[in-house]
Amino acid sequence: MSTPADDLPDVAPRLRELRRRGRLTLEAAARRAGLSPAHLSRLETGARQPSLPMLLSLARIYGTSVSELLGEVPPERDPVIRGDSRDSVEADGWTYHTAGSPGRAMQPLRVRVPYGAQGELVRVHPGEEWLYVLSGKLRLTLGDAAHDLDPGDSAHFDSLTPHRIAAATRDGTELLFVHTLLQSPDLH
Repeated sequence: MSTPADDLPDVAPRLRELRRRGRLTLEAAARRAGLSPAHLSRLETGARQPSLPMLLSLARIYGTSVSELLGEVPPERDPVIRGDSRDSVEADGWTYHTAGSPGRAMQPLRVRVPYGAQGELVRVHPGEEWLYVLSGKLRLTLGDAAHDLDPGDSAHFDSLTPHRIAAATRDGTELLFVHTLLQSPDLH
């Protein structure tokens, strides 16, 4: 029987290639991504699959997009992305669809977040994020403040603010999510 991880594209070789192309050591890339070198090594060998937030962080570090990390090749920067032309990708329980062209300064996604996915995971990284709740209730934690967002509500925030995105209802939530694609400062 196939598991969701079996259906994911193999990002391991791309992660390793992009790190090497950027002349980053495993330790330097892991430090930038907020991971241990051992964890990044497991991602690069395919022993572990990255979550969506990890993909976002690694894409920023390597100056690429989540779509490109996943091996998606868009038509020649076609400004129109048809809803039926995207395959869904699942990572750590989140299901997402690319909703824009790779290689742009902003990366839009349509994301399905099930209740309880990713536990208490809090993220901090360079850039900005904007989200719009399509269905369900979303719990957005920014720093020490928690906000419950209903369908039609949106949020726009600096990603350096510690943040957590979670479904606040058992049926999960679906949202539009846009983040800027920024490279982390050079730390090596």
